Amino acid sequence: MDLRDTIDSLEQLEAMYRAPGPGAAGKVLTEINGGMASFIDHCPLIVLATTDGAGNVDASPRGGPPGFVRRLDDRHVAIPDLNGNNRLDSLRNVVVHPWVGLLMIIPGKDETLRINGRATLTTDPDVLGGFTKELRPPKLAMVIEIAEVFGHCAKAFRRAQAWQPAAWESTADAPDLAAMYACHWNLDETVVRTGLEESYVADLAAD
Repeated sequence: MDLRDTIDSLEQLEAMYRAPGPGAAGKVLTEINGGMASFIDHCPLIVLATTDGAGNVDASPRGGPPGFVRRLDDRHVAIPDLNGNNRLDSLRNVVVHPWVGLLMIIPGKDETLRINGRATLTTDPDVLGGFTKELRPPKLAMVIEIAEVFGHCAKAFRRAQAWQPAAWESTADAPDLAAMYACHWNLDETVVRTGLEESYVADLAAD
């Protein structure tokens, strides 16, 4: 795509915006405080961002019972690798470029928590055996050494009206994964939806 008026330097970019306020500039910590610890312990949903270091990036959701992300100490958290499609996109990226970003989400809460840091994949039995007993011990876990941890404000979720049921009507006719897969492979949508639901039940039962 031929785009005009592109921003190609930090100087151009920074000239367009006012400097961040002291609250935004100073909010980043290098370890988990008490409030953040409680947020992590209540969190059932995250988005995990990884890269292979060569310009290819990936972001994927991970979910579990509240507390499925385990705090090992005030500088480390662990994420269990639960049943998936075995593409291993995030895990492959961590092996070759061990830096990740987390967006931690609690349904109903507009504010989120972000963690950036160095990731390591481990089969350490002390780590694998310490996750919530609602889950079976995973094959491996991702341990993140925190370089940055900070809260993120509510504006994005409030603009999206993400937790407002009345707003969901405007997207009720959006396609689900079955519709997208059916279009991709020219398959019957109902058959695809049934197959997906069966796979969800089997995979979740295996957790």
